[in-house]
Amino acid sequence: EMNLQIEDKGAAVLLAIEEERLDAHNSGELKNQMLKLFEEGKNNLVVDLQAVRFVDSSGLGALVSGFKNASSRNGNLKLSGLQLQVKSMFELTRLHRVFEIYTDSTEALSSFQQ
Repeated sequence: EMNLQIEDKGAAVLLAIEEERLDAHNSGELKNQMLKLFEEGKNNLVVDLQAVRFVDSSGLGALVSGFKNASSRNGNLKLSGLQLQVKSMFELTRLHRVFEIYTDSTEALSSFQQ
C-alpha cells in the first residue's frame, strides 16, 4: 500500500508521495490513482515529490504517462519539491524539459490559478 496523500485544492489536485522511493513496487499504484482522478474529470495535478529520495525508470514512466493523460484531457501535471538526486534523474533523462517543476507545492498550485 503506497503512502499517498490526495487533496483537492480546487484549481488542481495535490498528490503528495510520502515514500522514500518511487519505483517498480509502487509506481503502478500511483498510475492507478492518477487514472482514477482523470476519470473523475480532475485533469490538473501537482505531484509533490518532497519525501522521495529515489526514482527509477518505472517511477519516471508513471509520471510521464500521467503527464500525457493530463495533456490529452487539456490539463497539466506539474511536479514540486524535487530533491537533488531526483532532480538529477530528471535532467539525465531530459524530463526536466517536459515537466513544469516547482520548488514547492504551494508555488505549483498557484501556477494553476493564473
